[in-house]
Parts: sequence; structure tokens; C-alpha cells
Amino acid sequence: MKKILILGIVASGKTTLAKEISQKINIPWYELDTIVHHETPHGRNKRTPDEQIAVIQDIDRHGAWIFEGTDRASYRCLWDMADRIIFLDTPLWKRKTRILLRFIKQNLGLLRFIKQNLGIEKSHYTADAQMLKMMYKWTRDFERNRVEFEKRLQPYHHKLIILTDNKKLELIHP
Repeated sequence: MKKILILGIVASGKTTLAKEISQKINIPWYELDTIVHHETPHGRNKRTPDEQIAVIQDIDRHGAWIFEGTDRASYRCLWDMADRIIFLDTPLWKRKTRILLRFIKQNLGLLRFIKQNLGIEKSHYTADAQMLKMMYKWTRDFERNRVEFEKRLQPYHHKLIILTDNKKLELIHP
């Protein structure tokens, strides 16, 4: 398994799982959100869908990879490219709790301490009330459209793993 795509909605544990698999099997991982919204000297800039695909194809030319992110039409090409697709289907209550805890930690100034001492990933966004609202909206939208998402996954059942917990790495074999 050289190319792994990890899909899930906000706060499902995608980044944590990607990092752990990356370290375990020594394959680089990429956050799809940073491909969509890349850093420039002038701040974050949103790439067009064609630009996103070009970046993905460039990474793919270099060999093995792990991509993690939410479902976007602009990078569904990864579904075909991947040797394995992992759908991280964390329970709704857990995702909602994680969203709120992230917001509280970032806004109480505890995130820097926690990141440094526990190794939690950096945030690429400002944790303000608007972002909190958007995360809950994206979660709600995902749940409303879950059936369609799961239908899109069906043709890939032969390379699909569904996890309800990002700690079940024993199911992932290189």
C-alpha cells in the first residue's frame, strides 16, 4: 500500500490518523485543506479546482503518499489514484465535542501549550465564532448528505476501510 486517502468530516481524527500511519510506514502525508488553501507571503489563498488537481498530480508523480481531508469534487481524482481509501466515520457526538473543545482550547490560549506538550496538530485557521459556526454547519451538511457520499464510495469498496475510531491502526497493513 503506497497511496492512502483518508476521508472524514471535520474533527473526525483524519490528521491524527494520517500522522500515525505516516510514521508507521514512512510515507509522507498531506492535508488537502493546505492544497486548497495554500500559504503565500500575503496570507492564505484559495486555489482553483484545476490548480488543486495540478498540485495533487505533482505529488502523485513523486510516488507514495497519504492525503487526508474532507470530500470535495476537486480532488475526487484521488479516489482512483489511491491504493486504499479510509473513511474515518467517527460518531457524531464525538466530532461535535471535538469541535467545541478545539474552539475553547484555541480561545483560552491553551492550544500552544497543548501542542507543545502533547503533539497535537497546528491549526491553519482562526478559531473564531464564525469558524465554529461553519464547522457545525459542515458537520450538519455532511450528515444530511451522508447517503450520497456513501453511494459515491460504493465503487471503491474493494479498497475501502471504514473506521469509527482513528486508533484502530491494527486494521491498516502496509
